[in-house]
Amino acid sequence: MQEELAWETDGLLPLERQLHEAARQNNVCRMQELIRRRVNTRARNHVGRVALHWAAGAGHEQAVRLLLEHEAAVDEEDAFGMNALLLSAWFGHLRILQILVNSGAKIHCESKDGLTLLHCAAQKGHVPVLAFIMEDLEDVALDHVDKEGNTALHLAAGRGHMAVLQRLVDIGLDLEEQNAEGLTALHAAAGGSHPDCVQLLLRAGSTVNALTQKNLSCLHYAALSGSEDVSRVLIHAGGCTNVVDHQGASPLHLAVRHNFPALVRLLINSDSDLNAMDNRQQTPLHLAAEHAWQDIAEMLLIAGVDLNLRDKQGKTALAVAARSNHVSLVDMIIKADRFYRWEKDHPSDPSGKSLSFKQDHRQETLQLRSVLWRLASRYLQPREWKKLAYSWEFTEAHVYAIEQQWTGTRSYQEHGHRMLLIWLHGVATAGENPSKALFEGLVAIGRRDLAENIRKKANAAPSAPRRCTAM
Repeated sequence: MQEELAWETDGLLPLERQLHEAARQNNVCRMQELIRRRVNTRARNHVGRVALHWAAGAGHEQAVRLLLEHEAAVDEEDAFGMNALLLSAWFGHLRILQILVNSGAKIHCESKDGLTLLHCAAQKGHVPVLAFIMEDLEDVALDHVDKEGNTALHLAAGRGHMAVLQRLVDIGLDLEEQNAEGLTALHAAAGGSHPDCVQLLLRAGSTVNALTQKNLSCLHYAALSGSEDVSRVLIHAGGCTNVVDHQGASPLHLAVRHNFPALVRLLINSDSDLNAMDNRQQTPLHLAAEHAWQDIAEMLLIAGVDLNLRDKQGKTALAVAARSNHVSLVDMIIKADRFYRWEKDHPSDPSGKSLSFKQDHRQETLQLRSVLWRLASRYLQPREWKKLAYSWEFTEAHVYAIEQQWTGTRSYQEHGHRMLLIWLHGVATAGENPSKALFEGLVAIGRRDLAENIRKKANAAPSAPRRCTAM
């Protein structure tokens, strides 16, 4: 509608500008005075608006009647193809609409965007106006489409106007009508995040898994808008969580890409394929790694994903995170990989509900973490952290990913510290004694002297619980 442009008064003479303003404010006395001074009632501003447009759009009955009595053209259009009749429907002024119709306004009009009276009333949610158009005007095409192929049903659904939508559904409009992009009214309601409208359309018989020209489902549109409520309604109605669009993206891909954690959780719990690959061969975890969405990445890691899958560039999610310098996410993925390996070797020992792969901030591990920091920053030589890592079955990929975050000649200290914290997560997960495991690890790389030196400090730290709670 470009309403902000229409409000400007460029292109008008001073008295014509005053007439427009008086019509907008329903100042009938001033209007009469200006008309007596023979001010042009059909004067247009820079976007073709005339005084009648303002009066009709504002719902001023007296101003409208006065202008019609003084040669105002009832069907005059502005630059957007909007006339007084369409404006009265757009803003919901039923009485003005009736006056204009009785004055001979053409009811089969439409704007340059193809909006009819019915479109205007439906898009703005004006039930009385809609009822008048459908019941009292003759030969109104209820299934007319605008320039984008939208029916009134599409517009009401997309804007969430329940009362209007109910009336349109009740008269039997085609629920499967697709616009130029292939969207049905259900797509529009899902994309607009209107769960009540979605439920209404589903009850009326809309196809839950209808696809657009680009293979987008209603659940895709719900994912794009981040609506957990709409997605839940669609899934409950049989919406497929694993359909892919023209780019190979599932709803889960979209929810991850646009960072909607609550929706990601819902889709994970609704049997979405966690390892689905889009046209770039990216899994949802690849996307989380690329954008550094830590909360979402952890959901996927806890749910259990295949960390060996590679995108078109041959990179795993770990490699993507490392390349992007997402340090915390790199460490999380390595923790998860090590946990998966441990879990595979201990199938009878189920993981705890409080499992986490994030950084450990627990009070009970504070002293031990301090010991590990001193070990990495003061005592381990540049290559010794890697010897420890390999002795604890870190893979080449793990070590390489850690090393990619280079901050200078002393980067090995930070690398070693991160490796030790990742190791601690695994020890805690396995329920092992961290002091004993650290001692044995140092001995294995030929640093018994160092192992003996820190034994007392490490033993002073409380033993790690059976399950980690905030790694």
